[in-house]
Amino acid sequence: MATASSFYEVLGLPVSASGHEIKAAYRRLARTCHPDVVSMNQKEMSATEFIKIQAAYSTLSDPDKRANYDRDLFRNSRPFGSSSMRSATMAAASGYTSRNWETDQCW
Repeated sequence: MATASSFYEVLGLPVSASGHEIKAAYRRLARTCHPDVVSMNQKEMSATEFIKIQAAYSTLSDPDKRANYDRDLFRNSRPFGSSSMRSATMAAASGYTSRNWETDQCW
């Protein structure tokens, strides 16, 4: 399995997948990637892949964790500079441009 950028890609699912589809994809992948199922020479690679699959399933099967993950995934997929440029512009407009280590200390 190639490196995937999202848990949906790890499980091979679209973002709109239902809970039943997530569970079915996890079980299908677990049957092929679980370290107890693969041959001895592939156990190391299989274990790391299974850890990724397990992490994806545990996040996407829980509705609260999935909502937070989707929110973070959407936030990170915005075009570069949309929110960072806005916050930098607001900081410069307010007169607070940077922090100074010496003034941040509480002596």
